[in-house]
Amino acid sequence: MSSINFFPNPVIQRDFELIERKGIGHPDTLADALAESLSRSYSNYTLSHHGAILHHNFDKVGLLGGKAFVSFGKGYLTSPIRVLINGRVSTSFGDTSIPYMDLITDTVYAFFKEHFFDLVKKTDLKIHFNLSNASSPGKTEEKESEKGKRKFWFEPRDLDDLPELKSLFSNDTSLGCSYAPLTTLEKTVLSIEGLLNSKKYQKHHPWCGSDIKIMASRILKKIDITFCLPQIANYVYSLQEYKQNIDNSREEVFKIIRNNFPKSEINLNINTRDQYDTGELYLTATGSSIESGDEGLVGRGNRIHGLIPMLQPMSMEGACGKNPVYHVGKLYNIAAYKIANALFNKTGQPVMVFLVSQSGSDLIRPWKTIVCLDSNNLDLKQLIKLVKHELDSIPDITKELLQNKIRLY
Repeated sequence: MSSINFFPNPVIQRDFELIERKGIGHPDTLADALAESLSRSYSNYTLSHHGAILHHNFDKVGLLGGKAFVSFGKGYLTSPIRVLINGRVSTSFGDTSIPYMDLITDTVYAFFKEHFFDLVKKTDLKIHFNLSNASSPGKTEEKESEKGKRKFWFEPRDLDDLPELKSLFSNDTSLGCSYAPLTTLEKTVLSIEGLLNSKKYQKHHPWCGSDIKIMASRILKKIDITFCLPQIANYVYSLQEYKQNIDNSREEVFKIIRNNFPKSEINLNINTRDQYDTGELYLTATGSSIESGDEGLVGRGNRIHGLIPMLQPMSMEGACGKNPVYHVGKLYNIAAYKIANALFNKTGQPVMVFLVSQSGSDLIRPWKTIVCLDSNNLDLKQLIKLVKHELDSIPDITKELLQNKIRLY
């Protein structure tokens, strides 16, 4: 079993921070959310019908923006949003074919219905299937390979062709990491987008689009925040209304920032590309730039805690859409997040956690487990016990993912 290594926390009380958040309507966040919806739908279907989550990965899903007509009081798509279903999927189980294309199509339509209501219709979407059931390296045509499972990775004959059911192993050599706690600025950024994209806010402000992208900086005690606020044309009838909407949202957002930074200098900018004299506005048909040529790809957006924290530990893994049973690019980032928060809640001290897998090795015993924490005057045995408990609970993460209890974007 691999050891758990504790080191002094290298966190420095920095004089500056830079934090980014891509809102739920940003094309990259949409791609993440769709990939996760596809994995969840496929996993629940195969678990229900065949007794196990069959091999798949949708973590290369992409969205290519369409075109839109926009004017005050009116907006609609003129060219479809292209949905690129990239990845691999098990197409059969034994003699039974899996209706994966119907399952995917239904999931895509339901996803856009949930996120955009009637602003994006089925006719506004064009789905491109780029799926494979080719095995990863390990399958050969040598006679001995007939004894292995790799040949039947995406076309299992029965449950015996799913080795992870007997012993969980890492699918890849990779890194998952996280930290706790979030800084005040990080919490502020999440609170801003959480307000503007809340059901309550958008019920009273139907003009507010979901593609809200925030960039925040703290230099010493000065707080600078810039964000874009899309408006939905069907609910905005003049430039005056457009301006008034920005002014109203500015007041709401400023209250959040001031409450979190009562003694700081605050500078707040909204829609800095707007040109009122030439009519260049962030006025949209759908509330997202996905309508007008922008693209979204899994893994290019927020990390699993919802932020892009430039000065904190990050993994480049795109967690969304990965197999929730044994793909470490998903599970180790979530596990690291859980461990970091558990240790912080136990000790009250900032903590960083790094989990490194080794392809084919025991999933719940990472190849390297590194915890950065000031462990002076702490019971190290108790902390190691806590870490092991969270690692042992990795299979429970799979259950939470299938129940949509963990948000990864």
